[in-house]
Amino acid sequence: MFPYRDDNPTVRTPVVTIAIIVLCMLTWIVLQGAGSERKVAESVCNLGLVAGELTGLAPPGSGTPLGPDEYCVVERGPAYSHLFTSMFLHGGWMHLLGNMWFLWLFGNNIEDAMTRPRFVVFYLTCGLAAAAMQVWSNPASAVPMIGASGAISGVMGAYLVLFPRVKVYTILPLGFFATTFALPAWAMLIYWALLQLLGGLGAAEGGVAFWAHVGGFLAGILLVKLFARGPSNAPA
Repeated sequence: MFPYRDDNPTVRTPVVTIAIIVLCMLTWIVLQGAGSERKVAESVCNLGLVAGELTGLAPPGSGTPLGPDEYCVVERGPAYSHLFTSMFLHGGWMHLLGNMWFLWLFGNNIEDAMTRPRFVVFYLTCGLAAAAMQVWSNPASAVPMIGASGAISGVMGAYLVLFPRVKVYTILPLGFFATTFALPAWAMLIYWALLQLLGGLGAAEGGVAFWAHVGGFLAGILLVKLFARGPSNAPA
């Protein structure tokens, strides 16, 4: 089930949302070589968040393979800046484009509900909460974590609180065919959140950072009312 639009027009141009998308795209093209295997591996190793490095529970010299000729080794001491840099890195075109689409679809309305500076702080805070949950789930992991999806999960949690009844139009693949239908946002977002929780309970090492998604989503739910400017103007 893939959402492609919602019935929730914005009042202002989502400047911050667009800026985050542009920054992630530029990072992918300039720093990560638009998918160059070596540059992606180098960026993930040098700027990704490694839980065991942050907690000190992964012994120095341990690591994980990132490709046929690339191996990321845990260094001594935590790199706190990677809590932020990891939010703007991606592992592939589909990873990047999927994240940016969800950010655009849900982020414009959440930015509209806040002042722009507050939205920046909210987005980064949700990203930090997502990272904290992922570190908690496996504090000795030597696998680098990257991607904007933790912070975007916070945006989705905020959308659930502010716009639960807005119609979200989704595509449902059915083998060689696909159908489209509309759901209230609460149904689509709770379904998505349950998938993340189930994935976290059964996820394998090195896979999708499901617990980051759960952590970001919960942070968005809990924090949005502190950042939102006033009552939602969502349609009934």
